[in-house]
Amino acid sequence: MKFCHITPVDHLDLVKGRESHLTLAHIVDGMEGSKEQVEKYIEFYKAEKKDAEMNGKPFLNIMDNSAFELYKNQLPMFDPEKLLDLAKKVDATHIVLPDHPAHPSMVTIDDARRYAPIFKQAGFGTFFVPQSDVGDLEDLCTAFAWGASSPLIDYIGISILAVPNAYNCEKGNPLQRFNARWKFMNELYDRNLLQLAAQNGKKIHFLGMVDGPNEISLVRDFHIDTWDSSAGVWAGLNGIPFDQSPTGLGNGKFEKHVDFEASFEDTSMAKNNMNYIDYLVDRYNKTERI
Repeated sequence: MKFCHITPVDHLDLVKGRESHLTLAHIVDGMEGSKEQVEKYIEFYKAEKKDAEMNGKPFLNIMDNSAFELYKNQLPMFDPEKLLDLAKKVDATHIVLPDHPAHPSMVTIDDARRYAPIFKQAGFGTFFVPQSDVGDLEDLCTAFAWGASSPLIDYIGISILAVPNAYNCEKGNPLQRFNARWKFMNELYDRNLLQLAAQNGKKIHFLGMVDGPNEISLVRDFHIDTWDSSAGVWAGLNGIPFDQSPTGLGNGKFEKHVDFEASFEDTSMAKNNMNYIDYLVDRYNKTERI
């Protein structure tokens, strides 16, 4: 597994030199941050790709469609055609296809069928995020099965929003939310859908992190290629260290919206949190799986 740490623009130095990144469409588009910060964000990732190429190192840059952020703020989703231009600005390697939280799976599948060929023709890998109505686990499994079978799809993203929505536990008891993706991965395994995805060469990505970093250990039995989160950096910048609780965050997820314009003098706790996540990832990568 490779981890994509997400950070405010002024602290991009924290992720310099890493081989895997996740960039956000709404930042590239200028919906958040000053013009100078948007330019800094774009130039940073272009430089990261150039450095990787010069040094013969792998480089992955998944550009997210910002559906999570837009949904949480009750804003309309991005025009999919616009995602192509935004992805080119940050030298993305993959684009997250349009997805529609809290809608029937076919809404997202229909958009994937429409736009995946366009993204592929433009030279990008495709990233599909299964969605369903709230409380409709069966439909979420159907969406995953489509992604696992379709030659249009390269990555399948397991969402911190879609899965708790399907179990009707996105709001309320954090313990239920923390366990939701572990439960869903077991469900997919029992239905042979994870095996189907592996047979068809699909990579699995975990989108975001719920109520603590120890979710990485919780799902250690499953093959996950990449994972992204701002949790380590953002909690640390706000003075919240990971701890020895079962989830790694005794009070649950730090719910304050990530301010990508924020700047902090002391980044030591953010670095410590990142190091702990990297430790968990390293331990995950050394785990033998059946």
